[in-house]
Amino acid sequence: MIGEECVRGGSRSGSCWKRVRKEVAMPHVVCFWSSIVTKLNLVVLLLFITSFSSCLNDRVAEFALTKKEESDLKKQNKEELEVIEEEEEDFDSEDLEVFYPTNQWQTVRPGQAIPAGLHVQLNLQTGEKLAKLPDDNEEKSDTKDSPKSKRLGQIDIDPSSFTTQELKRALAKMKETTKADDTSEEKAHREDVRRRFRPIEKLKEEFRELNLQMETDLEIMLKLINKFNNSDSTLEEKITALFDLEYYVHQVDNAKDLLSLGGLQLLINGLNSSEPLMKEYASFVLGAALSSNPRVQVAAIQGGALQKLLVILATDQSLAVKKKALFALSSMLRHFPYAQQQFLKLGGLQVLRNLCTEKGMEILYIRTVTLLYDLVVEKLLKNGGNEGEAPERTQQYGQVNLMPALVEQGWCTIISNLLRMPEHDSREKVLKTVHILLTFCKDTYAGDPILSRVLSLLRQEYEELAEEERKEGDEDGYFKELLHSVNSIAQQLK
Repeated sequence: MIGEECVRGGSRSGSCWKRVRKEVAMPHVVCFWSSIVTKLNLVVLLLFITSFSSCLNDRVAEFALTKKEESDLKKQNKEELEVIEEEEEDFDSEDLEVFYPTNQWQTVRPGQAIPAGLHVQLNLQTGEKLAKLPDDNEEKSDTKDSPKSKRLGQIDIDPSSFTTQELKRALAKMKETTKADDTSEEKAHREDVRRRFRPIEKLKEEFRELNLQMETDLEIMLKLINKFNNSDSTLEEKITALFDLEYYVHQVDNAKDLLSLGGLQLLINGLNSSEPLMKEYASFVLGAALSSNPRVQVAAIQGGALQKLLVILATDQSLAVKKKALFALSSMLRHFPYAQQQFLKLGGLQVLRNLCTEKGMEILYIRTVTLLYDLVVEKLLKNGGNEGEAPERTQQYGQVNLMPALVEQGWCTIISNLLRMPEHDSREKVLKTVHILLTFCKDTYAGDPILSRVLSLLRQEYEELAEEERKEGDEDGYFKELLHSVNSIAQQLK
């Protein structure tokens, strides 16, 4: 209250306040000291604000409490640029031509050397070239898997580790190393070739020392024939010679050479041998030489081969001997009408008929039926006439009276009885033969109750088998074809 009077009165003289202090009692001393402390705190706060504002003015312009003049900023930037230019001048002129790659794409200036292993891009429109370091994964895979990295070692791509001259020296050294490696590899390859192979001159010399000569088929066949005809040769040597000879006479030209060398007649004479093996292998070689070779067929029938083969089939011989004799007979008769005529005249059908009823010769039954089927089909085709066929040959086929002989000698029944054989393959061949003989054997088959019974059993069996095939997804299976043949024969016999 006392101080308020001095304030309201606007007096600032010391006398007014002096009077106030005198009137204040002693208990107000504490308030006096607290006022002094407060004033000191205000002074410290003002000093802190002043210093903080000056810091902002020096470091961040946009937060500065006092703004610098624009001329001062330009002057400062100019001084900094001068410092940078002075530092760039300190670099070596060679370092300016080196491209220092980073993980980011950078422009490659003309004349700059690019280290190996960088990714490079070229802008085709502007011509600007960009380069950067490869990614970490690619760099690892290159250093591990690339054969070049193994040969050349690790490439240091640190910008401060090499200059242009160092790159040139490294490239020259790399070329020398590659050339040295190639030279060593070539030398090793040549040494390996010399070690594994001999020179051609040395091989020729060794061949001359061994006196090796390539023999023709004719020369080999001549040696085999001489060994077979040599009286001093053992039976085993003769059989071996016949076995080897069979390999060569399969060829038409070699079979003709066999005829010119006199070997064909030796084989025919071997059919009269008392040795079963001699008969067997002589028939084997003869059948191979006669197959589809008209010239040899004519010479063989003129040499008496047909009569000797029929004798073997008609007499008591082993299965192996008769098997080879039937093979030779089949080779002689096929596509040779004159031999077929002589076969009928010599009673060949009767010989085969007895063979098909002989016990122990069941394997030959179907082979005989197959031969007769081929002869019947050949006869029917030739009767129809073929363009380009020689008139004499057509006339010869006309003189072969095969069908009447088959009916007369009871082949219709003999063949149909073979339908009772258990093998499906054998039944197929018999069904084909019965089907082609229906025109000539229809009267015989129509009144044969055994054939009707067999056909009924076959129909029932093949219907079941064909149904199983159909369930398995085979609509046109093997058994369906056999069923069709059985139904066709039964239908024609009604």
